[in-house]
Amino acid sequence: MSARYRRSTAAVVTAGAAALLTLCGTAAATAAPSSGGVGKGSAAMVAAATSAHTLTVPRGLTISDGTRHVVINGRSVDFGTVVRDLAWKPDGSKAAFIDGHGDLVVSNPDGSHRVTVAANPGGQTWSHPTWQVAAAQPGNQLPAKNNLIFSAKIHGSTVLEGVKATSNHGRPARISLNGYAGEGGSSVPQTGNTWPNAGGTYGSSVYENTRTGEVYIRDDYLRQQGGALAKGSEPALSPDNDEVVFVRSVHGHDHLFVEDFRSTGSVVKDITPDATTNYTEPTWSPNGRTIAFRAPTGTYTLTKTAHGFGRPVKVSTHTGLAAYRG
Repeated sequence: MSARYRRSTAAVVTAGAAALLTLCGTAAATAAPSSGGVGKGSAAMVAAATSAHTLTVPRGLTISDGTRHVVINGRSVDFGTVVRDLAWKPDGSKAAFIDGHGDLVVSNPDGSHRVTVAANPGGQTWSHPTWQVAAAQPGNQLPAKNNLIFSAKIHGSTVLEGVKATSNHGRPARISLNGYAGEGGSSVPQTGNTWPNAGGTYGSSVYENTRTGEVYIRDDYLRQQGGALAKGSEPALSPDNDEVVFVRSVHGHDHLFVEDFRSTGSVVKDITPDATTNYTEPTWSPNGRTIAFRAPTGTYTLTKTAHGFGRPVKVSTHTGLAAYRG
């Protein structure tokens, strides 16, 4: 982990911590899930959403499963089109996803007023859009950012591309990837990159490389630079840029790990050491106090305690990609 990145991330931490998200419903069991799953299709989706509402569903948590229905606060919302890899603008005002045509789409939170930000030209597979939002920094001559970064598989190579989130049939451009000065320069992999996730004041992002099996960070402040963090996949950057959660296999099961940038030399910790099934696709709550993730039997959360993270709590019987809306 670069000392330069540790200094830059320290500069973006905002003072104070946001309050915990309000939880609705009654307390849920904390036992780890066993293997299993939930069937797909609109009927199964509605049934799962109804069941999910009886658990401790955090307000603002959403679950998408590749159908046109999205679970929002434990209820099923029909977006009117296929929704894949749903991601929310940090303020919760807009949703971004890949539709059934493979296009990058932005809509209102209920799926209305859909705009095709970028149309897939064909022969490509787009996935995992993430919002890169940052306010203007006049003192550093940095403009405001409101972009969508996503993974694009083109002619067998997977790269990161970006486009302005306000575009209408815009043309995506390749995301530049350069290494930290003195740490290999521009030697970071240019292909095999996927699962981007952006966050923080300046719009930094993390992503995985399928060839090296490592998580990388892209520090997009005064100039673009980055490098490898740790072995893992499916990373998510905390809202304050202090931590990254990712997936790593341990004894045949996928566990969740967190790397803390605030500690000297960085500290990587398994936050699900007792996992007996696969925990995947983690995401942070807006206040950085909770991580939601996928398991074969539903959607679970981990909440920070005075000593790290607590045990997994089942918040929905529905299995899909978890995301927080604002």
